[in-house]
Amino acid sequence: MAKKTVASVEVKGKRVLARVDFNVPLDGGKITDDRRIVQSLPTIRNILDRGGRLVLMSHLGRPKGGPEPKYSLKPTAVRLGELLGKPVACLSDCIGPAVEKAVNELKDGQVVILENLRFHKEEEANDPNFAKQLARIADVYVNDAFGTAHREHASTFGVPQVMAGKPRVIGFLIEKELKFLGDAVRNPVRPFVVVLGGAKVSDKIKVIERLLPLCDTLLIGGAMAYTFFLAKGQAVGKSLVERDKVDLAKGLLAKAGDKIKLPIDNVISNTMTDDAVTQIVEGDIPADLEGFDIGPRTRAAYAAAISTAKTIIWNGPMGVFEKKPFAAGTQAVAQAVAAATAAGAVTIVGGGDSAAAVEQMGLADKVSHVSTGGGASLEFLEKGHFATLDILD
Repeated sequence: MAKKTVASVEVKGKRVLARVDFNVPLDGGKITDDRRIVQSLPTIRNILDRGGRLVLMSHLGRPKGGPEPKYSLKPTAVRLGELLGKPVACLSDCIGPAVEKAVNELKDGQVVILENLRFHKEEEANDPNFAKQLARIADVYVNDAFGTAHREHASTFGVPQVMAGKPRVIGFLIEKELKFLGDAVRNPVRPFVVVLGGAKVSDKIKVIERLLPLCDTLLIGGAMAYTFFLAKGQAVGKSLVERDKVDLAKGLLAKAGDKIKLPIDNVISNTMTDDAVTQIVEGDIPADLEGFDIGPRTRAAYAAAISTAKTIIWNGPMGVFEKKPFAAGTQAVAQAVAAATAAGAVTIVGGGDSAAAVEQMGLADKVSHVSTGGGASLEFLEKGHFATLDILD
């Protein structure tokens, strides 16, 4: 998916409308994690340094079809201003005469943020009139919001449609995502090992089906493993399973041969708490207990498989890593992936919980790439493209 980047476009004196992902966590109006803003800085600085008049647009949270002060993008404007060392205004809306006036008064090298796109229900509906109003304030369109690139909303799909004939390009963050995720699927250096975890097989079915023919080994952990156990006739006690997906899991196991590896042992308990009393079990899980993490033998086996790999994709934790008694599996995989990176492997951590885990463990800078989009990275691995990016130059 070769796409032009913002670096190839003349931006001086131009109004550059950039879709970014400033959907940051807030606590009482304070940003608790500014990673998404920081990750947008290379694109933002490039446009401003070259004299672009930058208009940023984003959503934040899930407002219910109208303005909600707790979801205002004002805190992101303050933080971006601190990072850039210059004031950044957050406009009171994202469309309308006042917005158009403010944008048209921008000088070269200045930046503003539009208010939350989702304060208008037309954003998620990809309403053509809403898209036209956004496009009216732009000479150049840039998409640098990978986390929302799988959603055909007005800001990601409608606006570039309206702007046919004007420059429509990607930013550096999306360029990086496409390079790592695209190369891993199209042209992986082997051995190619995929590690999938998380709660539900249903969330990962399409990824498993797409990657099975491409990878050499597929390591499965998390609660999704227990649906595979059921498919093999193994007792899972009270473990979280998707009974309606058991036949599908059987089919995947039959198709996979020995490519799919399931946990050898599990950490089990009767409660999912920080002070849970745990035990290790191989084989059947007793009827009154539940599996919450992969066990020590599995941790060692998975770490060994990861150590042989030259390309690794990891998406989804191995257990309930937020609770101390069930964190060891996810920690072992994170450490193994970091060690493989140091040994020369290309390692990609999917967004969401996997990204949170490597951040929490201080290993985010010890892997090749941490994807900025959980759902988006999964969908890209499934499909290999997004309609929102297909229509760009």
